[in-house]
Amino acid sequence: MCYPVGMFRTGQSDVLLETLQVEGIDPIEFYMSRSQFELWKYTHLTVDLVDGRGSGFSVEAPEGKRFLIRSRLLTEEEVEEFGLVAK
Repeated sequence: MCYPVGMFRTGQSDVLLETLQVEGIDPIEFYMSRSQFELWKYTHLTVDLVDGRGSGFSVEAPEGKRFLIRSRLLTEEEVEEFGLVAK
């Protein structure tokens, strides 16, 4: 889900994955719950905005857009770079 800045509260149970700087708009922050992060931390996620029917209360729904998430496992080099210890 994508919410306008200040419309969704995050806390200690959330992990900031990335902050994107886009010229002309406020920074865009991507969060995941800590419990989800533990399951996905060895995965590279790509979030795309594509044409299509959005759903729910997310900001893209009325715009005729939707989010599409693609994933792949991190390489051994990426695991090392991010300081993750493979189990």
